[in-house]
Amino acid sequence: MAVLERVATLVRANLNDLIDRAEDPEKMIKQVILDMENQLLQVKTQVAISMADQHLLQKKQKEQEDKAAEWMRKAELAVAKGQDDLARSALERYQSFTKLAEGYTRQVADQRLQVDTLRNALDKLDQKLSEARAKSDLLIAQHRRARALNTASDAQLAVGDRSNVASFDRLRQKVLRSEAVSQAKAELVADDVDRRFEVLEKEDEIGRLLDELKARRTTSASKGDRDA
Repeated sequence: MAVLERVATLVRANLNDLIDRAEDPEKMIKQVILDMENQLLQVKTQVAISMADQHLLQKKQKEQEDKAAEWMRKAELAVAKGQDDLARSALERYQSFTKLAEGYTRQVADQRLQVDTLRNALDKLDQKLSEARAKSDLLIAQHRRARALNTASDAQLAVGDRSNVASFDRLRQKVLRSEAVSQAKAELVADDVDRRFEVLEKEDEIGRLLDELKARRTTSASKGDRDA
């Protein structure tokens, strides 16, 4: 997420170094504070949006779970009436909604993680902004006293460090792209076999659920006969 990358850059920023390299330190520190304020507003907006998305996903998850429960109730009714074909159809719908609910459950977990990440970024940026506001006058004064101590070697070292980081990032992106391509190819090869096994497993699961319903029905009928 681009906003998190910008926040991370601002949080990692060394205010002393920024002012030392600036031609106009006072203007620089004001600009840094303004950037932090803008990013803070954007992160707050992202947190609100992500929380809303989380609530929506949780609602969808509950809907699928309710539908699955309703189709299980219908399957039980069909078994009670001796209509196995109808029970099988109901169990198939139950299985479908159960899988949808499981998918939403995973999405809710991922969304919750994103909300936590954004909140953490928001807290860090808010801390950094408070630090920048508190130190602005002090940092500018320190810069004026220390300007004469800056050397060309310090600047070259800083440039070298940034170049190394940029090279590493490019290499990392290249490796990630290569891994993604390999994974996609593997998934394409395995997709057909996985789908065929999924169909077999689905049929077995429906059969198992039908047997369980019949067993529960038989047990209930036997208990009723004994009670009578």
